[in-house]
Amino acid sequence: MRLLSVAVMALLLPAVPVAAASAQAGTTYYVDSKAGGDAAAGTSARAPWKSLDQVNAADLKPGDTVAFKRGSSFTGTLTLAAEGTAARPISVKPYGTGPLAKISGDDADCVVISGDHWRVSGLRASGCRWAGFQIDGDHNELSGVQADRNIAGVHVTPTGSRNTIRESVMTGNTRMSVNDDGGDDDSGAFGVLLNGDDNVVTGNTITGSYAKSRDYGIDGAAVEVFNGDRNVITRNVSRDNATFTELGAKKGETATGNLFAFNVVTSSRSRGSFLVTRGPRHIVGPVKGTVAVHNSVYLPAKGTIGWSCHDGCAPSILKLRNNVIVVGGVAGWEDGKGADEGGSVYRARSAEFKLGPKSVMADPKFVSRTDLRLRPGSPALGRGMALTPRWYGGKAFAKDATGRPMAGAPDAGAYQQ
Repeated sequence: MRLLSVAVMALLLPAVPVAAASAQAGTTYYVDSKAGGDAAAGTSARAPWKSLDQVNAADLKPGDTVAFKRGSSFTGTLTLAAEGTAARPISVKPYGTGPLAKISGDDADCVVISGDHWRVSGLRASGCRWAGFQIDGDHNELSGVQADRNIAGVHVTPTGSRNTIRESVMTGNTRMSVNDDGGDDDSGAFGVLLNGDDNVVTGNTITGSYAKSRDYGIDGAAVEVFNGDRNVITRNVSRDNATFTELGAKKGETATGNLFAFNVVTSSRSRGSFLVTRGPRHIVGPVKGTVAVHNSVYLPAKGTIGWSCHDGCAPSILKLRNNVIVVGGVAGWEDGKGADEGGSVYRARSAEFKLGPKSVMADPKFVSRTDLRLRPGSPALGRGMALTPRWYGGKAFAKDATGRPMAGAPDAGAYQQ
């Protein structure tokens, strides 16, 4: 069969109408709380909408975009319920100059993503009822957002899975939802709370998740995992949080297979910890299959602990590889059969666990109290155990804190030389 030339084929094929090409690209709607009007068309920056109500009522389609004017301020809830697709997600983004558009209001959560395939960037959620950003749907992405003064900066609910939270700032989420005497049930002050499965938290800066608790004295976590499975928490910067991560599951539920890699954790607080997990004897245990690999931690105060695996610790509960942990208190604590640990450098007043293969107690020679890269002569250089990509969550995540691909004999800690 003779092939037609490209030029002849072009003449034979029907032309695509301009309107159809435009529709394929999606529609952009603009929102400006200061200069907008809800009677406006909303389809240009010269005629933007004014309120969240117009966005919530809009019949958004795959490929559409909602653009929020920087410097705008809204009270209430932005409800993102429409359905995008993998090929044509629905986007939220900023336009103009100045600070990010802010959504606040203590009567409701500020941004609720109940649909699938959204790409949300350039919003600030502050002083909301419970969560700054609540993700109920699947395959959504938050990037470049800010959350502060909430109980949870970002909350991925039990129905939320395969979402990504990246390159965002969660700071000063210091409020508690439960703070009463007794009951071992105080809860709050979360940078990110993961109740769902298979989510990724990467490249974020999370600070100040720290609040007074009647049950625990203080409470809060940069990333809390409760009833969430197979989440990957990697390459985040954590500063001055009560705990970097705490894991638990109510009876009948699981929090299995969560991974923490290449995170950099520092704090000047008098109390704090890197990781807390539980065995089967705890009320919110067992938490199985947690992996902590290539994290760098500096918590110099006396009331600190590196990691704790209690109420029936075992290798099936916690595996640690190639971490560098410096604390002013206890390097790590285990009971039962103990954690599966190796390839790490610790410095602390005491250690309540058995060092694994290649692990040592020594000064890792951080560059400074806030810069946890390694100086020449550090015992962490070349200390790490060789690991396959599955330890990092797959090849896509096999990158150190600076984004450098893992190769050769690894150093312990989040930074590779």
